[in-house]
Amino acid sequence: MKFRLVATLATLAALLTGCAVAPQLPVPMAPNTLSAQGGRIGVAMSALPAANTDFPGAGCLLCLAAASVANSKLTTHTKTLGPEDLPKLKQQAAELIRKKGAEAVIIEEPLVVDDLPSASQKGPNQSPKDFAALKAKYGVDKLFVFDIQFLGMQRPYSSYIPSSDPKAVMLGFGYLVNLSNNSYEWFAPVNIVKSSEGAWDEAPAFPGLTNAYYQVVEAGKDAFLKPLAN
Repeated sequence: MKFRLVATLATLAALLTGCAVAPQLPVPMAPNTLSAQGGRIGVAMSALPAANTDFPGAGCLLCLAAASVANSKLTTHTKTLGPEDLPKLKQQAAELIRKKGAEAVIIEEPLVVDDLPSASQKGPNQSPKDFAALKAKYGVDKLFVFDIQFLGMQRPYSSYIPSSDPKAVMLGFGYLVNLSNNSYEWFAPVNIVKSSEGAWDEAPAFPGLTNAYYQVVEAGKDAFLKPLAN
């Protein structure tokens, strides 16, 4: 059964923090974090998800089947949409880090956070995953992570009945982990949602939603890079 997208940032953060009692709150980046004294900073990214549709609220199997059939043309079209400049996110981040004075190291392979062991130390602004082994593996002191968890179209349902028109959505997290103590020096949820500016139901090309999708991609990229550009 396909992955069911959770619709709120609180739930997304709870997923990232495993069994934590409370979701991870945003952590602003302190001044001089990216200075020349900040050490070598790795820039990593999880594997980009393919664009797809999701129907939160269609909870039962028959509800989900009905929603999938009703939106099959939209799903077919959404799966043709590309990630635009998102694959360049690591390179753009590295350039901005270097402009701040720090040394940036691009991690070429996708980062699979779920494969990391659980951290033994718990507490506020502590990663639930243990990143320590990556310090020696990549020769870095800190690690920027861009984790896009969903990209595509979302249409909420109440059982069998849609409760909203579809919207373009990007959901994920950006964070900076200090590999010496496994603490977050920056943590930001990214939740970008945009409706079609005109009629959305114009199959097969869905121009209104397609335009909203590419605006979401651009706005999401900017949200990930904002703390580096400031």
